[in-house]
Amino acid sequence: MTSDTDTDETWENLIENFKPRLRELISVNRVLDYIDFMKPAQKEQIRQKARTDGDIAAADLLINVVITKPHNTGWFNVFVDALLNSGCVHAADYMQGNLPEPEVEAENDYCVLLIRLLSPSLVKMKTQEVCVHCLAQELINPEDSERITAEIRNNGSISGARELLSIIVRGRPGWFSKFLQILRETEHKHLYELTGDLYEGANTKSEKLPVSSEPSQQPGETDSTSLPLFCLSDPLLCITDGANPAAAARGPESNDIVLRDYQEEVARPALEGKNIIICLPTGSGKTRVAVYITKKHLDGRRAEGQSGKVVVLVNKIPLVEQHYSAEFLPFLRSSYKVERVSGDSQLKISFTEIVKKNDVIICTAQILENYLERSNSGEDEGVNLSDLTLIVIDECHHTQKGGVYNHIMMRYLKQKHKNRRLMKEQKEPVPLPQILGLTASPGVGGATKMEKAEEHILRICANLDASKIMTRSLGEHKKEPRKITLTVEDRKADPFGDVIKKIMNAIHAHADLSPTCDLGSQNYEQWVVQKERIAATEENQKVRVCADHLRQYSEGLNLSNTIRMRDAFGFLKKYHEEELKRKTSPDDDQNIKITVTERFLFNLFEENKEELQRLADIPQYENDSLSKLRGKILQEFSSREEARGIIFTKTRRSAIALSQWIQENPKFADIGVKAAYVIGGGDQSVVKPMTSAEQKDVLKKFGNGDINLLIATTVAEEGLDIPACNFVIRYGLVTNEIAMIQAKGRGRAEDSSYTLVEVKNSGVVEKECVNEYRTKMMDKAIDKIRALNQADYDKRIIEFQFQAIMEEKVRMTKKKQKDMNENPSEVKFSCRGCSKHVCTGEDIQIIENMHRVNVTTQFSELFIRRENAALQERLLDYETNELIACKDCGQKWGSMMVHRGIECPCLHVKNFVVTFNGKKISKCTKWSELAVRFSAFDYAEHANRVVDSSDDEETA
Repeated sequence: MTSDTDTDETWENLIENFKPRLRELISVNRVLDYIDFMKPAQKEQIRQKARTDGDIAAADLLINVVITKPHNTGWFNVFVDALLNSGCVHAADYMQGNLPEPEVEAENDYCVLLIRLLSPSLVKMKTQEVCVHCLAQELINPEDSERITAEIRNNGSISGARELLSIIVRGRPGWFSKFLQILRETEHKHLYELTGDLYEGANTKSEKLPVSSEPSQQPGETDSTSLPLFCLSDPLLCITDGANPAAAARGPESNDIVLRDYQEEVARPALEGKNIIICLPTGSGKTRVAVYITKKHLDGRRAEGQSGKVVVLVNKIPLVEQHYSAEFLPFLRSSYKVERVSGDSQLKISFTEIVKKNDVIICTAQILENYLERSNSGEDEGVNLSDLTLIVIDECHHTQKGGVYNHIMMRYLKQKHKNRRLMKEQKEPVPLPQILGLTASPGVGGATKMEKAEEHILRICANLDASKIMTRSLGEHKKEPRKITLTVEDRKADPFGDVIKKIMNAIHAHADLSPTCDLGSQNYEQWVVQKERIAATEENQKVRVCADHLRQYSEGLNLSNTIRMRDAFGFLKKYHEEELKRKTSPDDDQNIKITVTERFLFNLFEENKEELQRLADIPQYENDSLSKLRGKILQEFSSREEARGIIFTKTRRSAIALSQWIQENPKFADIGVKAAYVIGGGDQSVVKPMTSAEQKDVLKKFGNGDINLLIATTVAEEGLDIPACNFVIRYGLVTNEIAMIQAKGRGRAEDSSYTLVEVKNSGVVEKECVNEYRTKMMDKAIDKIRALNQADYDKRIIEFQFQAIMEEKVRMTKKKQKDMNENPSEVKFSCRGCSKHVCTGEDIQIIENMHRVNVTTQFSELFIRRENAALQERLLDYETNELIACKDCGQKWGSMMVHRGIECPCLHVKNFVVTFNGKKISKCTKWSELAVRFSAFDYAEHANRVVDSSDDEETA
């Protein structure tokens, strides 16, 4: 007799096997309505995932929760019933064993792909009329019809059409012929003929799906390079970023690469097999040149009977998908296997296998570095530089200062110099790949003299082993935007800022602090951060907590000079609400101490809250920068036939607030402004980061015109393929000359403008002048380097390479000496909020060389747990969905991580005061700054302890 456990495993395996289909066929929100064995918190987490990352990502999470043990009795039947009742009948068929024949499934997949590719035309249908016919033909149900009608009413016919298409493609095979008939009956003759002709054409030629006919598909394998068939949640399309839908529809035929004269010229040395850097402005087609060089490289090796292996390295996750979809795949897929890998990838095989099975691999640099190190350390097979024949390094100006590009190239340089010795000894050298670097600007590295600027650029050339740096005037193709600078006047009165300063001065008096710089200035920010660090190490909680609040008020003051006062007030209000919440235990039985100083700070804000809110709503006190920005946006959109622009701003918070300000202002809506923001994906900021899926979604909408004004932090300055804009505004943000060149390069359209808007205390006008000077110096330095005869150039490059290798040896020697002295028992951690001793380094273990956890019983008694929706995410082997905080003071310590079914409190070192060898460390914000090797987490041992503990509880 089969046990319940065996049956459960059978259902789990069935769901796991059909997961790729289910994730594309499930309508998440509707299925959740019919599942009763999930906790409300789990359902909300999945719904949030759908809102932020789309239905496919949410379906992944839903499936993972469904198959997670322990199971309720009858859970599988409930899941299948939920699929049926929610209208996901095709998904239910797979669960009930009603599988379509392979040829029927393949034809259905082709129909879905066809709808996706033709969607830009199909969304122009008479949606309401088509919806009525679809309901009559049972392609949709009454609930679907209501949702589509509501979408039409709220967001227009096109949005409703997207919703309709996303529903019908999830139906059982056979829906396509009914849909064609409906198009004919509703007099959509053009759409019917377009869709029907392509379908008939494919069938008469007995063609298979384009995605399954690629040379990259091996017998019995799924095509990991193909796009998902059902990327139909908001937005509907899954066409590649920046790619032309017609070109995407052509598929493998898009393999003719035509270069302009200047592109051919800069590519020439690379086609001869030389290592070079290509330096061309943003928007001049550097990546297209790299694709051309890659193809010629692979073609050449194939002609000689040799295999080629190309790795394209990028420094940001969104660039992986962008280079793959918009550049390398369309031009190379007909002849070569192309794959992409990043930290966001959910591929089931190792990177080593991906490298073996593909000709071109686009990946983040850290992944390659990790596998080079694995091979070097003998941990496993890993990847060797000798396995590769060409490495393309995007944004190669980052190959310096110990960055990951530099780690990879240091391995290369060491082997290159070993090869010289091997050849002298008449031994076979280790083959090394050709190197191709791409950049819009190498910069000058902060140089003030020409000599130092040359040295900076030569060092980058040396690090990349480049025989030349290739650059060229774009001639008639050059597009230089008009530059405008808008200066601002000081407010005649700033009562909102005055109240904030009054609060700050009261805090200074309470904590006996005497700042020597202007409140809200950059110097003040640095001063208050230093005060907080010193106070934390000295266990002076009065000054530490005051400094923390002062930093927030300083930020509020700066925000009031950048965005609306009401947004600055909202930030301060939210901060205080969260601080009060931190002092409240989720379980009422636990008292969290509120000190006299904390009570003073809470009361101080409460006493001034009403006045701040009143002042924030008086328009005449708004900053002049916002007024200038408003005028500039209105001018651009009213004077251009089709305006499309980017506003660069300093912080994530200001990007979000500016986007909201524009969306709420009817004047902008009247002239057709459709704004959205794009911010970074790192979690260093207190503002919730954007996932790569969210970034991609916004950029796609910007590309197809659904959004025409992008408000971005520096994440959009470099690399991301943002379509041609006709105006760029830098709003109180100036960094270095590299960023300036890249930002200007975003204005690629004819008659584009580049505007600098001043913001109080930002010093942007002065910084911009410095950057312009540095840019001219950089251009002259590149010209001087290119004018060197090859022998002099090579001599200087070799000198810099030897210097880099020696510096690396010194660094490694120091690191080894540090490693020899490290002892976890010498490290002690105390709470940053109340100075209570928490644990020692001996209590901490490390998971996957990344996550520091403390699973001791003693530690578990020191913290409380809080839900944190912003933190909730599900990754390959672990998930995090709760915060852990000090039981006594409420100070956040880290997050509760579930690793392969086991709860592990994961510590964030920035939340502790660290004592090492009896000395307190004032600044320790990353684990990498702590030279201690913690013991590896023993999963088996801890799992046994958990099982024993649960057995004891059951017996008791």
